[in-house]
Amino acid sequence: MIPASATRVFKGTIFDVYQWEQELFDGSRATFEMLKRPDTVQVIAVVGDCILVLDQEQPGSKPFVCLPGGRVDEEEDVLEAAKRELREETGYASDDWVLHRSVQPMNKIAWLSHTFIARNARRAAEPHPDAGERIRARLVTFEEFLQLPDDPAFRRHQDLQVELLRARYEKEAREALRTVLFG
Repeated sequence: MIPASATRVFKGTIFDVYQWEQELFDGSRATFEMLKRPDTVQVIAVVGDCILVLDQEQPGSKPFVCLPGGRVDEEEDVLEAAKRELREETGYASDDWVLHRSVQPMNKIAWLSHTFIARNARRAAEPHPDAGERIRARLVTFEEFLQLPDDPAFRRHQDLQVELLRARYEKEAREALRTVLFG
């Protein structure tokens, strides 16, 4: 957490850098710093008995596999951001949303990542990805979804990777994930 006494020393497009002085246990002082960025959302969209994943390309990076998602705009509600990202990147929509979890993926970056589940997702429009994105949406089975951590091109937060691996190898975790995804 960035203390109220911190000073922003750099404002970037995505990241801001904050610094502050802090007293150490021995009474000396040191300068600490932390990054801050906009919160993000990712969506596990359930379509029938499958899950929607994306094959994506962005300029300057290798193709990767991910879930729909992106940055939360300033003053935007996180659920509205999740709905917007799903619609923009895939053309899909849902009326059945559940916040699955919110985590701070890295302790030196003030940033929350919110994972939503969109049950009963359906194609509602044509996708409209950002100019810097090439996206192909595809459906995978639950079993294929559990295998995604093995794919080196899969971009995921550690919490999702751990959840998928646990569900792959632990029967109770598998059934819990199946229930939360498919109801």
